Amino acid sequence: MAKNQKRLGEILVEWGILNPKEQQRAADYAKQKNLRMGEALQELKLASENNVCKALATQHNLEYIDLDKSSISPNVINTIPDDLMRKHLILPIGIENGKLRVAIHDPLDLEILDILRFRLNRDIRTVLAPKSRIKRYLDDIFSSGADKTIDKTIDSTLKSLDKTLDKSVDRSIDKSIDLASMGEDAANDPTQAPIIKLVQAMIVEAVRNRASDIHIEPMKDRVRVRYRIDGECIERDRIPKRMQNPLISRLKIMAGIDIAEKRLPQDGRIKLAVDKSQIDFRVSTLPAYHGESVVLRILRPDSVRIGIEKLGFSEDDNKIFQKIIKRPNGIFLVTGPTGSGKTTTLYAALNELNRPDRKIITAEDPVEYNFTGINQCQVKEAIGLSFAKILRAMLRQAPNIILVGEIRDLEVAEVAIQAALTGHLVFSTLHTNDAPGAITRLIDMGVKPFLVASSIQAIMAQRLIRILCPKCKAPDTDPDWKWLKLAGINENDLKNKQIFKPRGCDYCTGTGYRGRLGIFEMMHLNSEIRELAFNRAPTNKIRKAALAGGMKSLLEDGKLKILNGTTTAEEIVKVAQVEGLSA
Repeated sequence: MAKNQKRLGEILVEWGILNPKEQQRAADYAKQKNLRMGEALQELKLASENNVCKALATQHNLEYIDLDKSSISPNVINTIPDDLMRKHLILPIGIENGKLRVAIHDPLDLEILDILRFRLNRDIRTVLAPKSRIKRYLDDIFSSGADKTIDKTIDSTLKSLDKTLDKSVDRSIDKSIDLASMGEDAANDPTQAPIIKLVQAMIVEAVRNRASDIHIEPMKDRVRVRYRIDGECIERDRIPKRMQNPLISRLKIMAGIDIAEKRLPQDGRIKLAVDKSQIDFRVSTLPAYHGESVVLRILRPDSVRIGIEKLGFSEDDNKIFQKIIKRPNGIFLVTGPTGSGKTTTLYAALNELNRPDRKIITAEDPVEYNFTGINQCQVKEAIGLSFAKILRAMLRQAPNIILVGEIRDLEVAEVAIQAALTGHLVFSTLHTNDAPGAITRLIDMGVKPFLVASSIQAIMAQRLIRILCPKCKAPDTDPDWKWLKLAGINENDLKNKQIFKPRGCDYCTGTGYRGRLGIFEMMHLNSEIRELAFNRAPTNKIRKAALAGGMKSLLEDGKLKILNGTTTAEEIVKVAQVEGLSA
């Protein structure tokens, strides 16, 4: 086979990068200087390192990868020890079909493959990348702190902090409140520097990895750090227990929280520029058995300005949604559990309606995102500024559209309904499992049935599902019928349809999924449903009438997204209400 293998120079001549004379000149130079052909071509500046690497990949039947266009997950970086990466200039770039993909620069270095298989005890698949690009990537990781900063910072923290320094760090860390001044502080105070770097690294890494939350959870013998990415918690690091106090103190100082109070829950905010974007972090602390648990909710301004068309509506639901939000009065409720995208949906609606000729006022707890042209009010229970109080004051401001962050009790529900009945369009959320259940919930709160029946225009339940990575999703030729049947799919549904499965690549950091969309259950109140509400009918009867009136259930909407290749049956079954799941 080696005899049939084309020479490097021949491949470059075929590609038009070299001419035969230049090929011969490089060959003579390589022989004279005892160099490889690729090295000779680069020294003579007859071919770029990229072109040489691509030709080597072709010669050895390997995949060429452009590291400048690839993002590598921190979890993947951690699969190979630092010493091996630095010594052999190799880089793990992803996991595909259970195999670890490793970028190398020398296809003839077979020794490194044996070392990796022995050290990691797993299958390796090599790809080729230019040596200088691999070196640059590794330099970024180990010096500037791109993806592996947390590991590196923890190491430096351990070296610079004594076991007895926890209390002194707590005191000294209070001196540095502004993260932007980190460079000067780090240079002058050996106890502050590692913690400041650690927190900055953690925050930057989470933002770059599209995380929605950072969870810092003290445990018996360590502090666990997890990121929530596309709704799934991924463990990032285990920080030594003795760093717990300075780490949590630093976060509390940045968030403007009382550093001395460790017995009560507290809330705060951090505003920070990450990669030239201004990011808000909502910080929550909760006293737990092994110490205070801290959660940073990452609030990106762009995440709620995605537009209605990108929420994931089917064509029919989109028409109903557009029609409802443009009504002059009535209540539109969005229901679902925490983290199901209710706020994003309502903000998308307000963004669509935000025009100079309309006055929009919101009552929120807390105000997560700021919108130009909308009057947003923050609930402050500590001073008696409740949802109900803001709502009553709102009505004296002559608004066209009102958003109430959440209907929590009878008082808020009654004021919202009165607003709807007096010519206002009211948006709000409610915690119920499905759309029909919202009617029963309001009546259980104490709202009179005739008010519910007359004021509500529509109720929409929603959930968020992970969507398959567009760059690596693969056709599922042998699907698991257990999941398909639970999702309501049969063999007839699959005729002339192609469903897909996750695979994993650099773009999705090996998970097979990237981003999320909503699945929806839109219940428009017709005369039959209003009559059932008026008569205090149970949820199952309301649901039956809604389905007969054309409502698509969460499961049916999910089924459409499986059949059009957006997601998988497992994802839908995980979040939708499935009949017979225990059977």
